Amino acid sequence: MKNIIRAILAGWGAKKLGGGCGCIGIIVVFVILWLILGALGLS
Repeated sequence: MKNIIRAILAGWGAKKLGGGCGCIGIIVVFVILWLILGALGLS
């Protein structure tokens, strides 16, 4: 369940922060947010 919440938060953040950078930008932002959320204990 935590991974689903983590994926939703990372996806939402990637859409907001990487929206103007194209597909590669969104993927990069998603991965960065996924790692940050994991480091914060949301894994």
